[in-house]
Amino acid sequence: CPWLIFYSITVRIGHSLNEAEKNHVTSRRESALECLKRHEIHCSLVKMPNIALVASGGSERAMLGLLGSLLALFQDDLLDCVLYLAGLSGSTWCMVSLYKEPNWSSKLEKVKEDIKNKLGGNISFKEKFKKLKKYYREKDNFSLTDFWAVLYITMIVKEIDEQTFSDLRSKQSTKDPYPIYTVIDKQSHEDKLDADTFVEITPHETGYSITGAFVDTSSFGSQFDQGAQIKDQPEMDMMFLQGLCGSALASIEKILEELLTLIKGKFTYIVIRGVRKASLISYFLMPIRRKGPIMFCNHPLNIGNRIWENIAKCIELVVCWVWGTTYNFLHNMTAAEVSPSVCLETIRQYVDAGIAINSPFLPLLRRERHIDLIVSLDFSENDPFESLTETAKTCKRLRIDFPEVPKMSKEEKSAPKDFYVFEGHNAPAVIHIPLFNIVNCEDKGNHTYTTFQGPYSSDLIEELLEKAGLNIKNNKRSLLTEIKKIIQRKQSHICSFC
Repeated sequence: CPWLIFYSITVRIGHSLNEAEKNHVTSRRESALECLKRHEIHCSLVKMPNIALVASGGSERAMLGLLGSLLALFQDDLLDCVLYLAGLSGSTWCMVSLYKEPNWSSKLEKVKEDIKNKLGGNISFKEKFKKLKKYYREKDNFSLTDFWAVLYITMIVKEIDEQTFSDLRSKQSTKDPYPIYTVIDKQSHEDKLDADTFVEITPHETGYSITGAFVDTSSFGSQFDQGAQIKDQPEMDMMFLQGLCGSALASIEKILEELLTLIKGKFTYIVIRGVRKASLISYFLMPIRRKGPIMFCNHPLNIGNRIWENIAKCIELVVCWVWGTTYNFLHNMTAAEVSPSVCLETIRQYVDAGIAINSPFLPLLRRERHIDLIVSLDFSENDPFESLTETAKTCKRLRIDFPEVPKMSKEEKSAPKDFYVFEGHNAPAVIHIPLFNIVNCEDKGNHTYTTFQGPYSSDLIEELLEKAGLNIKNNKRSLLTEIKKIIQRKQSHICSFC
């Protein structure tokens, strides 16, 4: 009976790592130890540092920046040192392409060429429409994320990837870093529930990194009640995963502010009687049924002018179809560390984690992962230190150990160096590498590689891969020095207990 099969899938409450991740990392640590030996760094498995790489968001800039950085690590024989690879937003588009290929970290030159060739292709509108129709027909929860994945993400990555994590599990190689894709719970973020904001998606489990509530990733999106699955839904495919992680426009308030500014710029005088700007935004955020007349202040809106009709339809599209709607696997549960409000609703919204913090540090700060060194690749368009400072503030509120980040001057933000190290008591060391810096870029490249400019040309792709790679190649010795320092600290710590 299929109904009984649903109930065999349950929610797991707890902070321990799942067995599949443990086994993967244990095997990967052997590869890391051998890699260190090749660099004349000799230590035991006990003293070997657990190294994670985090990649920020930044649309196609982040996708290619991560690819260029990984390629340089591969060429310098450093990639095998990395146990975890965590990404959000645009960097996950690179990750999805990588993990399609088993054991990609040992043949990255070939994988890079495959990705570059793919980016020169095209997806027809017929193919996109077919995929969108499939999402609409098969899923209970259909939102703007589905549109975004099919219409925008495909324009960048030039692929409709229908593989699921279940498909990829059989191909997964423990010779590759363990992947973590990051999103946020939109309601928790808006309610300022820091501990319930950050959600990790791995090949085996998906859930709340800080509070410790997880479900098998193959069932993420299915309907649950009191911790048991009661209704099946199609498993999330890689196309939707990229849309979910890269849904940068999911901040409705920001969109409406931009829309109001646009309207003011186009028309000389607009008066909406009795409704202030803040009230207008609150109105727009009210849930409205997708099918039915366009409503304005709880009244049907009769549109005569074609221009206003088009504007109203755009508003309806943005407002009525919210982003990332997903069945809440914690519905009607009681979990000690999860806020009760999270468990009340049938539906949660999961969106681009860059809306909160544009680098996925939080999942790697779970104590169970025992991370000693985080290599932070920052592909942000503006302040290259914002993700660090915001993470430090969040960790302070959550009482999680993280290095102190000094306030950077305006000059430092606009012209950063290519290598920073931040350390703190009981905290993992953080190496921070801004994509564009005074070493690899005389004129800050963010003006050339903007977030929403559309697909990059082949020349821009090559240039960006090279610039990202230089950040690694120029700092190979510094990276190895920091690894040696961590081994020495671990040795001193062990000796203090002897």
